[in-house]
Amino acid sequence: MASSRSSVVRVVLWVVGTALVLGVGFAAWIAVPILTGSPQGSSGQERDVRGFPLEVSAIGDDGRERFLSVTPPSPDRGLDEVRAGDRLIVSGRGYDPSSGVYVAVCQVPSEVDGKPGPCLGGVGSTDEGEATANVIEYGASNWINDDWAWRLFGARSFDDREAGTFKAYIAMPEVSDGTVDCGVVRCGLYTRNDHTALEDRVQDIYIPVSFEGAAPFAK
Repeated sequence: MASSRSSVVRVVLWVVGTALVLGVGFAAWIAVPILTGSPQGSSGQERDVRGFPLEVSAIGDDGRERFLSVTPPSPDRGLDEVRAGDRLIVSGRGYDPSSGVYVAVCQVPSEVDGKPGPCLGGVGSTDEGEATANVIEYGASNWINDDWAWRLFGARSFDDREAGTFKAYIAMPEVSDGTVDCGVVRCGLYTRNDHTALEDRVQDIYIPVSFEGAAPFAK
């Protein structure tokens, strides 16, 4: 009987020990890139983008030329008259697939290479479960990251890693959410590095948007 109990104890300890090792290894696999990554510099985009273009581009300090484009909200309205509930398809090209990006409507920072934000509806999601391949799901923000672990938490993958292309599906949120009011401050549809490289501004590209009825200085 004692021998049987000892065997059970050894099995339990082995299972617990294995789980701990795997858990620590998984945590380290996630944390090391975050802790050891170094910012690559500026996106190369000017702070003030004129008008409300449907496409912008910029060459970052990492040598990549990034393109960001968006469909208009409707045939008779441009990005200077967006409304809550409008569905926009955002396309990116030339992005670095080794770094995830958030796509969201954020306040334009007051200085060049300042961090965009706050963002309407926040950025990124870690509670929706794995994004289903080829399924279009609109949201106030989208999270693009090719790592399988982050896809378990709701990230979408890049469409083509070599070309750095992706599509994001944005359902325009309300003009204000308590943290930022895009009716009185300038906002744009942004890409920016996700939480694995929060202080790296190299993928900060934006297209200006303005809500219908917004104050003139917000346009």
